Amino acid sequence: MMELFANLAHGFGVVFQITWWSPSWLFGLSVPISINILMCLIGALVGTLVGVLPGIGTIATVAMLLPITFGLPPVGALIMLAGIYYGAQYGGSTTSILVNIPGEATSVVTALDGHQMAKQGRAGPALAIAAIGSFFAGCVATVLIAVLGAPLTKLALAFGPAEYFSLMVLGLIFAVVLAKGSVLKAIAMIVLGLLLSMVGSDIETGASRMAFNVPELADGLGFATVAMGVFGFAEIIRNLDHGAEMDRNLVQQKIAGLMPTRKDLVDSTPAILRGTVLGSILGILPGGGAVIASFAAYTLEKKLAKDPSRFGRGAIEGVASPESANNAAAQTSFIPLLTLGIPPNAVMALMVGAMTIHGIVPGPQVMQKQPDLVWGMIASMWIGNLMLIIINLPLVGIWVRLLRVPYRLMFPSIVVFCAIGIYSVNNAPVDVVLAGAFGLVGYWLIKHDFEPAPLLLGMVLGPLMEENLRRALLISRGDWSVFLSRPLSAVLLAIAAGLLVLAVLPALRAKRDEVFVESEG
Repeated sequence: MMELFANLAHGFGVVFQITWWSPSWLFGLSVPISINILMCLIGALVGTLVGVLPGIGTIATVAMLLPITFGLPPVGALIMLAGIYYGAQYGGSTTSILVNIPGEATSVVTALDGHQMAKQGRAGPALAIAAIGSFFAGCVATVLIAVLGAPLTKLALAFGPAEYFSLMVLGLIFAVVLAKGSVLKAIAMIVLGLLLSMVGSDIETGASRMAFNVPELADGLGFATVAMGVFGFAEIIRNLDHGAEMDRNLVQQKIAGLMPTRKDLVDSTPAILRGTVLGSILGILPGGGAVIASFAAYTLEKKLAKDPSRFGRGAIEGVASPESANNAAAQTSFIPLLTLGIPPNAVMALMVGAMTIHGIVPGPQVMQKQPDLVWGMIASMWIGNLMLIIINLPLVGIWVRLLRVPYRLMFPSIVVFCAIGIYSVNNAPVDVVLAGAFGLVGYWLIKHDFEPAPLLLGMVLGPLMEENLRRALLISRGDWSVFLSRPLSAVLLAIAAGLLVLAVLPALRAKRDEVFVESEG
């Protein structure tokens, strides 16, 4: 316990570290500034903006901002990107409640009851409960990261190549089991992601493979390029396809009476606690994340309610639980990233990319070799959650005004910024063309009910899986039984096989689809 407090104290020391800034326009004067606090504030503001404005998305934003992190210190860059991720969970609830347009996929179920509360003149309490639930869940999740980080890192140090390969297989199977809709389509997306990760050069021999003698593909497909296309451009096309201008009548009304009543607090407290616990668990699981957590939390509340018919008509529990769950899941998803080096979802996959840009190899040794990075990021989450309460409640009027920006101005601006971000990674025009092509592919996938997130997960884990597979076979001199003869590896593969068998059972699959339909409807 003393070691934990010492680590947290070190983290807060990193976050509040002061540097003296001497801009030329101050005529040689120096001012004290904390770069990491500034990065945390920028991340929280951008995250809220991303959550509020429909059609952008966290994945596209983080992918777009990756090039900007080149010129930032590693700790500040990752604090900013983390702030964008969990900040978007706060901001997404604002549009869901006020205009019934989820700014983030994680806020889809929040719209069911939140928007009904707004129609009843109770938008203020709905926004307040969403923010309070998110703040509480964020604080609990941060404690979990701090408590579980060191023990899991010590466990991970016992992993060899065979165990790492088996763990990544388990992660991909989790992505299949937890993906919405068809199991076969989820498997297809993961296989496509693995194939895309192999384009370029062989990791050991350097021989060209699947590049089709195209010079631009010699180094492989850029991760940011694929992510921006499949998520950023495809999301904009999808929004335009559904009709850009939607009903925004509620935005014109003034939001008053933010304080929830005593009954609101009594009704929502158990829901916040349950959502926090469920979200924390699902965030840690590979393939899980904030979207699954919010749907699962809403379904759980509806099952436990004495009167389920209240849901969809303005039940405050329908706002409190999913908002707590999505924020808890967003932050606990950092646990497998920081301790095992394995991204549990698409945004964490982009965080791996950001770490790689700064020469940091994700894995269990990060906590030992880069304590400033890990504990600084953990400490920044507490500060970020506090900032988000201030940003989202007293300043709600500013975000409402931003919602009035016409889509005909917003979407072209997003496309331009995305194109600039992609081009700036390698200064290669072909990357912009490839992102556009993947945008069309991503739109086709969405239209045909393929979930793109497993594709990105497969693309990130592909090179790591291949490297550990080859290393394990090299050590065992080509003996494939090494994956079953090592106890931990065998257990992980057995769990993966069991989950896959359960996923393809027709009864379970039908039940899962029913749960999602019920949650959405």
